[in-house]
Amino acid sequence: MSALFNFQSLLLVVLLTICTCTFLRAQAPALVDRNKTGFMGLFWKAARIGERLSPYVSLACFVMAFQILMY
Repeated sequence: MSALFNFQSLLLVVLLTICTCTFLRAQAPALVDRNKTGFMGLFWKAARIGERLSPYVSLACFVMAFQILMY
């Protein structure tokens, strides 16, 4: 089923996007920082969310992993 129609899959895609963008910004900041507007700006915003809400994002990742493993 598509991730757009399954709420759990949609949350998983959003969390993975946030984590990936944050990791990429830590490794190569120029890659993410040069695109702050337009469609690519979504990845910059995801990286900012991952940086600023790091404890909450990691907690959400653990909860999601537990839910996927158990259900």
